[in-house]
Amino acid sequence: MPRLLLAGAGHAHMAVMAAIPHLVSQGHQVTAIGPGERHYYSGMGPGMLGGTYQPEEISFPVREMVESRGGSFIVGKVGAVDPQRHSVTLETGQEVPYDVLSCNLGSHVPEQTVSTDSGTLQDIFPVKPIERLWSARQRIQELTDSRQVRIAVCGGGPAAVEIAGNAWSAGTQRGRYGCVVQLFAGTKLLKNKPENVRRRARNALEKRGIDILEGSYVRSVRHGSIQLANGRQHDQDIIFLALGVRPSPVFRASGLEVSDDGGLLVNRFLQSCSHPDIFGGGDCITFTPQPLAKVGVYAVRQNPVLLRNLHAQLEGRALEPFDPGGDYLLIFNLGNKQGILYKGGVVLGGWLAFRIKDYIDRKFIKEFLPSSSSHSH
Repeated sequence: MPRLLLAGAGHAHMAVMAAIPHLVSQGHQVTAIGPGERHYYSGMGPGMLGGTYQPEEISFPVREMVESRGGSFIVGKVGAVDPQRHSVTLETGQEVPYDVLSCNLGSHVPEQTVSTDSGTLQDIFPVKPIERLWSARQRIQELTDSRQVRIAVCGGGPAAVEIAGNAWSAGTQRGRYGCVVQLFAGTKLLKNKPENVRRRARNALEKRGIDILEGSYVRSVRHGSIQLANGRQHDQDIIFLALGVRPSPVFRASGLEVSDDGGLLVNRFLQSCSHPDIFGGGDCITFTPQPLAKVGVYAVRQNPVLLRNLHAQLEGRALEPFDPGGDYLLIFNLGNKQGILYKGGVVLGGWLAFRIKDYIDRKFIKEFLPSSSSHSH
């Protein structure tokens, strides 16, 4: 019985998990590995920080989704892949064999800026894993009960902008003390985005009193303070790290063919360039035909192709290429049900942008939730 192993139960594997009954009926065995029983949808993470969503509204009960459909689910973290022995080793040492492997191991925020002599990540929150943002919200609200809280967001990209707006929402929702938010944007806020998008983001944040600091990178972070490259130090109570994401370090450590940033190199079939029985999708891969931004839309678009190609590989059939598609809609959630939408040359701000994002995100969750656990909103 050919064994399909899904390393990671993320966005790019949703269609495969939905198709488990069909794969099993064709005589295949399906196992998924995930770090927890639920998978959090990154697109709605900032909204959870800001209080728009509860954790269960933005997450998939992946264990239930896999097991109720006839697959096996293992809670654990992937430590290494052994392509010679066709097995994956978990951090616990457990080995899981495969005939075809698909990786959706996501990305992480590199923590090299965090000074380890502080010995603790207390009150320092990388934007991934997404579920940490719920702890951050609770911590902010706990502190605002007794004093004004100083919140720092390190990073100048879309994630940093969304976190700043939503951290401000979390800090002003209860307690009479509120918060002060500073966004340390490096050289320039949203430097790769069009001028009108940058202007709208700046206006929306500054209207709330969020302080945007540009012109110097964050050099190091320790519990309670941030040191900039220009030598200035800023004392803070809560620090968010949104300094860009890197693919999972597993591939390089396992000796697979990777790109400079450690992403699994895949061809146009989403198949490893060095090992044809390994596939991948989402943030953890590098698509050799063309560079793809690390945005959830590509993981979502990869779903049907990944499903067809994994099935074809199990049965020795021909693979089909993945077409990344054209321009995609980008919407930032700025907190307080405000957003900025842009696609091509069109830019739209305010509550309508948020409503459109909310609709698209909820629809995505609903599409893949097992009917037994879909929520009525």
